[in-house]
Amino acid sequence: MQRRQFIQAGAAMTLAASGFVRAQGPWPQKPVRLVVPFPPGGGTDATSRLIAEKLATLERWTVVIDNKPGAGGNIGLDMVAKAAPDGYTIGMGQAANLAINPGLYPKMPFDPLKDFTPIAGVAAQPVVLVVRQDSPLRTLADFIQAARARSGETGIAQPGNGTVAHLAGEMLARRAGVRLMQVPYKGAGPAMNDLLGGQVAACFGNTVSVMPQLAAGKIRALAVTSAQRLSALPAVPTVAEQGFAGFEVTTWLGLVAPAGLPAEVTAKLAAATLQVMSRPDVQQRLRQEGSIATPTPPAAFAAHIRAEHARWGALIREAQIRLS
Repeated sequence: MQRRQFIQAGAAMTLAASGFVRAQGPWPQKPVRLVVPFPPGGGTDATSRLIAEKLATLERWTVVIDNKPGAGGNIGLDMVAKAAPDGYTIGMGQAANLAINPGLYPKMPFDPLKDFTPIAGVAAQPVVLVVRQDSPLRTLADFIQAARARSGETGIAQPGNGTVAHLAGEMLARRAGVRLMQVPYKGAGPAMNDLLGGQVAACFGNTVSVMPQLAAGKIRALAVTSAQRLSALPAVPTVAEQGFAGFEVTTWLGLVAPAGLPAEVTAKLAAATLQVMSRPDVQQRLRQEGSIATPTPPAAFAAHIRAEHARWGALIREAQIRLS
């Protein structure tokens, strides 16, 4: 009798809970927090705000940007990994925190392959080597010659250890046979501020973060790390065409949620995000910023993360790249 009563009580509680869930209505019933693991002013932040803006317009969702910079994006993504898998906390993952950092940091606060639910790939952004407009350096060859003349003293700002910009600088130094003084910041915005202030000689930043200053005439671009020149910067040669064949470094961005996100919520988030990224106006805006829209559904995005995790890990081990 007691066992039957216990089972009946459990069944009643289950029914009550399911009724409570139904009473809450379909997701979302409250604002969604989008954790951006870098500060305002950088490429990751700009793309995240564009998506939040379009989701608000098209879906009538309230998406609140929450910038949590630090440790090459690890701090913000760790908050996402440890959040409840209810769809109300998602994050903007990228090559740095999902593929590069695991090879650089001796201990990660999360497992990029197990602790997240991939939602959708959204964009790709090359890196641009820039100097101040008044700098005597006018080409990549000038920069390398200056770095060779002052071995280990040429400071190059980058938005954080483990970012694609950091790895681009390391790869360039090794290919050119020079030593650079990598100066990490908590994002592209602070790195750009110190470049403009004269604290560093150059900066490796993604396209979105450098385009406003290029347009304002405050900085000069020496090279882009994409395989081909960018339509937004047609006069800027690639690193590859300036003597380093095969050089290609591009970051990528995509939305993730905590592991265990319900399939129906994942599908709803993915469908809305892919719709946003497929819009001509969004793609045009990204092109103007030097980015490329890459709308990628959950399964394909998950496969991309796994492939990039393996690729960057192998490169970091082979090149023996270490955090400074």
